[in-house]
Parts: sequence; structure tokens; C-alpha cells
Amino acid sequence: MPVLFTWKGKTLTTVQAKGNVTRIFPKSPERSDEAAARALHLVLGSLEDSKAEDIVTINIAGKSALGDYMVVVSGRSSRHVMAIADHLITDLKDGGQGNARVEGLETGDWVLIDGGDIIVHVFRPEIREFYNIEKMWAAPDMEDGTLH
Repeated sequence: MPVLFTWKGKTLTTVQAKGNVTRIFPKSPERSDEAAARALHLVLGSLEDSKAEDIVTINIAGKSALGDYMVVVSGRSSRHVMAIADHLITDLKDGGQGNARVEGLETGDWVLIDGGDIIVHVFRPEIREFYNIEKMWAAPDMEDGTLH
């Protein structure tokens, strides 16, 4: 018998079969592939305007309920990381994407910006190299031979 949970407005259906748990994350009605593509275009434009470095986009649609895309970028220094993040937050709001949730803006080592469909990680280069999150998220795609 399925059990329904609500998490941040999304319904998670947990089905138990032979001891295994499968989670199904349906798309919410207000999200669409077209809206996610527009948001991604806005994010990438803002990052390029801010001179963000080593921009990597990872398609996480269907892999996670967190969003459709994850973008990982570097700034040259803590000050540059904070400037990239500030510019992106403003562009998201001005672009009609609402108020993004932000973590880490105070220190400027690693800033996480959750824009709904798009999650952006802005790192100082040393911090990015240490955590290497793009490798972690890309690993399942590399196994099946399709890297997005």
C-alpha cells in the first residue's frame, strides 16, 4: 500500500515492494520543461555577464526532485563568488523567477542558490576541487554511456 508524503509542495509517493523502497517524484503542475529551459537560459546569461568561470550544467531532471538542472561555476575569489551570486539573485528576481533561496553568501567560499528548477553552486576554485560535486552528479550518466 503506497504512502503519500508532501515535501515543499511536491508529492512523494513511497511504494514498498519486497523490502525495496522506490520514490517517485512527479513534476508539479506549475513546472514545465519550457519554463526550466527559460530559467536555465537566464541563469547562464547572468553567469556569463558576471565572468563566472568553468560553467558546468548538469541535467538532473528525473534523477532528483530538487530541480531540472544543476549549474556549477567558479569565481576567482571570495569577493568574485559573492558578486556572481548577488548578480544572479537580482537577475532571477528581475526575470520573474521569484526569490531564490540562498546559503553561504556571508563567507563567499561556496554559495548555493536554489531557484526552483535550477540549482546553482558558486565556488572558489579550491573549494570546488575539494567537493567535486559535478563528478558525483554526472557519475550515473557516465555509467550508462550518456553524459548530458
